[in-house]
Amino acid sequence: MSALREPRLRAHVGQTLSSVNPVAALSRLQIVTEPRASASSHHNRPFPRAFKHPILCLIAAVLLQLGCGMSGKQPAASMPVGTPFPINAPLGLPAPPSPPDNPPTAETVALGRRLFYDTRLSADGSIACASCHDPGRGFTDGQPFAKGIRGQKGSRSAPSLLNAAYYPVEFWDGRAASLEDQAGGPMANPIEMGQPHDVSVRKLEADPSYGPLFDKAFGRGPITMDKIAKCLASFERTLVSGDSPFDRYEYGHDPAAISAAAIRGLAAFRDPARGNCVACHLIGKDYALLTDGKFHNIGVGVDPTGELTDLGRYLQTKVEADRAAFKTPTLRNVALTAPYMHDGSEKTLQQVVDYYAGGANSNPQLDPAIARIHLTAQDRADLIAFLEALTGGVPPDSGPPKTE
Repeated sequence: MSALREPRLRAHVGQTLSSVNPVAALSRLQIVTEPRASASSHHNRPFPRAFKHPILCLIAAVLLQLGCGMSGKQPAASMPVGTPFPINAPLGLPAPPSPPDNPPTAETVALGRRLFYDTRLSADGSIACASCHDPGRGFTDGQPFAKGIRGQKGSRSAPSLLNAAYYPVEFWDGRAASLEDQAGGPMANPIEMGQPHDVSVRKLEADPSYGPLFDKAFGRGPITMDKIAKCLASFERTLVSGDSPFDRYEYGHDPAAISAAAIRGLAAFRDPARGNCVACHLIGKDYALLTDGKFHNIGVGVDPTGELTDLGRYLQTKVEADRAAFKTPTLRNVALTAPYMHDGSEKTLQQVVDYYAGGANSNPQLDPAIARIHLTAQDRADLIAFLEALTGGVPPDSGPPKTE
């Protein structure tokens, strides 16, 4: 889930049989026709003479098969075959969704956890997925911009992976349709982990302990990038965090679960005349995702001349209204994930509240829900108290796995 942008990748397929080009060889195989004898001449039709010679048919079939194998198609997708792994929803959250072709299993979750912390998935062995998504920092890295191999920095912050399972799309600009699609991007991005997928596969194949784990998770077969991505995604889906003081107050009906200041802050959060934060950070009757999963221009990322420094969602859609629009992050565990915004420009929750109170930075695509609001000093302190009450527990078995 790292925030750095991955380049567009192209498949490179090498020759599989010396210098033989099966498709070209097949094109040189002449199949001539001659009339086939028939009881009635009006039923005569051409018949391939080559088919009179079975060996030629066999050669043709083999060459066609080899040609298909060199077409650059990826290996077929793999389906987990292990023990079903239910992901229990904590108080305040629904059950996280999972795609039909990647139901979580005990084997894929455990393997994904191991892969998440394995630095061999980076070109120089210096970073892992966990380098930008540290469990000790709310599964982000505490930096304004994500850092990759050789100290390279990207242009966006690393978003938290906690509750990423609930987003309809991934990354700040929504360029990945699922956690599976997201997993491979940072691995191959030269600024992030900087390693082609085929190299990652070969490294894992060279470790004798990985093969049996993949076989248990998917059945016997080679290690593939599809399997790696599914394991990482399944592990990340377990990173659900709820049961916060707010949840115990709102859904557990415990009036003592949060402070008086946090209760006042929640009222301001919901009040259209004050915070109106629920316009984008949703609180429902039965659960609260605290995001709408949509994209909004909130005026972040404007240089001193008034020019937008990052076009965000527009780079994916080319829709004018999406200029500088970024995905609404969940506010769960927000007290753990400073700095804030896609560019890390706000260092504290106080700065975030003050930014919104000031009406943000004006630009032609500014979301209409963003407007200057009147918040007293007490309102601002109360809002921060409420945001701090959104901190939930870190899921068990989410840290580095024990080594034998």
